[in-house]
Amino acid sequence: MSNRSHATQERILAAAETLILGRGFSSTGIDEIVDAAAITKSGFFYHYADKNEMARALVKRYLEKDNQVFTDLFARADSLSEDPLQQLLIFLHLFAETMTRMEMTHPGCLVVTFTYERYQADEQVADMVRQGVLTWRQLIAQRLATIAEIYPPRLEVDLEELADMFTTVVEGGILLTRVFDHNKHLGRQVLLYRNFLRMIFSPDPSR
Repeated sequence: MSNRSHATQERILAAAETLILGRGFSSTGIDEIVDAAAITKSGFFYHYADKNEMARALVKRYLEKDNQVFTDLFARADSLSEDPLQQLLIFLHLFAETMTRMEMTHPGCLVVTFTYERYQADEQVADMVRQGVLTWRQLIAQRLATIAEIYPPRLEVDLEELADMFTTVVEGGILLTRVFDHNKHLGRQVLLYRNFLRMIFSPDPSR
């Protein structure tokens, strides 16, 4: 793919993401995307056969960006400690800090948008969203399993459910940022989850 073609696709997807997060997938037409991206309609169909193909590319792009953020922050956390509990706690602190420092209010989450409108897009989009959430679960659950071997939980807890709690906290935090127009709410929710993990796994509650 040429640099020009890639740049055009990025313009289409960036415009589509903004519109879909603001209006929903079903309420966003190709004409609006074309206008926002400042391209011709034939230019859109040169890159995507229809809106569903564009939606698949959009979800793929969104998940790859999220996963890269997680990868980078975990790499930083792992470099700062050899203790698996501290690594996860540091990651959550870095993640909360990153979200809070965003200059603009968090625009929302395409995973949630396409989940709410799962019957408006094709099944491939729904499968991609589902796999994305499972990837987040596995990412955190693997860490929690390693932690639990060293620090037996102080409360009876299902580690997969505890991993899923990360997703619910983040998505709920995004909702609060949209309601109150400030990213601090997402950061604070992540830090509360961090404190909950510290309470469950730390042998010393004051740790």
